[in-house]
Parts: sequence; C-alpha cells; structure tokens
Amino acid sequence: MSKLFDIAGRRAVVVGGTSGIGRAIALGLAEAGVHTVASGTRADRARAVYGEICERGVRSIEATCDVSDRASLDALRDSVVEALGGVDILVNCAGRTFRTPTAEVGDAEWNGLLDTNVTGMLRACQSFYHPLRESGRGRIVNIASLSSFVAFHEVAAYGASKAAVMALTRSLGAEWAKHGIRTNALVPGVFVTDLNRALLDGTPRGRELLARTPLGRFGETQELIGAALFLCSDAVSFITGTSIAVDGGFLASGVNQ
Repeated sequence: MSKLFDIAGRRAVVVGGTSGIGRAIALGLAEAGVHTVASGTRADRARAVYGEICERGVRSIEATCDVSDRASLDALRDSVVEALGGVDILVNCAGRTFRTPTAEVGDAEWNGLLDTNVTGMLRACQSFYHPLRESGRGRIVNIASLSSFVAFHEVAAYGASKAAVMALTRSLGAEWAKHGIRTNALVPGVFVTDLNRALLDGTPRGRELLARTPLGRFGETQELIGAALFLCSDAVSFITGTSIAVDGGFLASGVNQ
C-alpha cells in the first residue's frame, strides 16, 4: 500500500514555485524525495528556493521562467531534462490577480491576467507534454481556485481565468489519459499569500471569508502538501480531469451560524 504514495526519486517542475503556494508544494515534493525544480520570474527567489530544495537532499537546478514567453518555458524544459534526465510531474502555480469593478476593467488588464493564469498554464502543459508522456507516469497538477466554482466580488477576470483552468484540466485529463498522463487540479481555499494579502488582512472581505469557512480560519500553505503529493502519486492511476478542494469546508458550506 505504501508504494501507492511513494514518489521518491521522481522528477518534478513547479512553475511559479518560488513563493506562496507554489513554494510550499515545491518544498513538500523535495521533502518526499522528489528531484524538484521550482521556477519563477525573480532570480533572487529562484536562487533562495533552489537552496532550500538542495538542503533536502534531492537534485535541482536554479531556474527562472516567464509563462508568457513560450521560449522561456521551452528553455526551462530543456534545462530540466538535461539535468534530471526527464520529467514525471508538472505543477502549474503561476498566477496573478487584481481587484477592480468589472465595468472598469480594461482590455489590457483582462488579457494580461488571462495570459498568465490560463494561456501560460496551457503553454507549460504543451511544453512539457513530451517528457511527461515519455515518463509513462506523467502527472500534471493545476492550481485552480474557489473562484473556479463561485463568484468573488470585483475579481471577474481572475474568476474567469480559474474557471478556464478547470475546463483545461478536464480537457487535458480526458485527452492525455491514453498517454499515461493524469491531469488534475488542486483547489486551495483561502490561504493568505503575497498574491492576495492586501485583499484579506483585516478587511471586510477577509472577515466574510472566515465566516463562510466552517473551520473558522485561513489555511496554512503547508496544509496543501498532502493533497498535492497524492495527485502526483500512483494512487491517482484511475483519477484524471477532476479536482480536490483543500478549503476548510468552504465549498460544502451553506449557512454557518
């Protein structure tokens, strides 16, 4: 039974893995014995997380990458394959958000966010498709959101992008299953990160989200690691195109008082 969950020795790339949720997952993979590369746009953060991964006794490389640039993703892929010999796991964590009344959102804002959150994810999946297929046990974990399922006030662009992430996950889960690639999504609840801190800390929005979360608190990023490792393991041999919510009960809840 333990072999179902043993992923030691596998090779992973975490795109957007130098901060927040991505960093937590990258370090969790390294703790599980996975040779892990965490990429991001900032060289200083990439260098820092590279050091933390190596401290856990697995192989890695220091890598930067911009999901808006296909050549950048392809270069990352080639560097990882050269250094690690292949890729078994791809985790897509790159993303951004903004809060603006929807009537005031400009084309550049809208298109830029979707290019990062959806098209950038597609680019990464396309770039790493062949190594994942050659692995024979390829795993893709996309980071979705509560807003993939429910509306959040004045973040329509983010919500649309994360709904698209779920659609992409379902499509790739079905289309690439025959090639040995299992594609699923992780749905974090409310976790305070650099991406959303200004929207949550001490704000009416933050208080409402706490009231709607049955566990009564925000999540800690480390609490995502277990579900992420599961989605990377052989335990998902018959699971593809779906999602796991780690949300303190948010999506299950109705009236909490």
